[in-house]
Amino acid sequence: MVQYKLGEVESAFANLIWDNEPLPSSKLVELCAQKLDWKKSTTYTVLRRLCERGIFQNEGGTVTALISREDFAARRSEEFVDQTFDGSLPQFLAAFTRRKRLSREEIDQLQRLIDENRR
Repeated sequence: MVQYKLGEVESAFANLIWDNEPLPSSKLVELCAQKLDWKKSTTYTVLRRLCERGIFQNEGGTVTALISREDFAARRSEEFVDQTFDGSLPQFLAAFTRRKRLSREEIDQLQRLIDENRR
């Protein structure tokens, strides 16, 4: 089962892949050295960990995502709502709007989503 949670360092690494895929693993090592100040061994250790979790793959020296950034974020959001609000989106929205007032535009966007999902 994929864990849809990444630490800060894993997130930076994942974003490098999502922003540049498909990319040779050697290019990923270069990017990580430049952007994250990592050694080759660190890059491959984190890559292996995220490959084992089913997020990325390294086939034939080419690194690609098994799940898009958008799908990852959607699944992570679902997990959060499930774990924190017993899967209740209305409870989440009630908690969210308790401290933040929604703009007219946000309300309209939410209404469109509701209307689209009603069909």
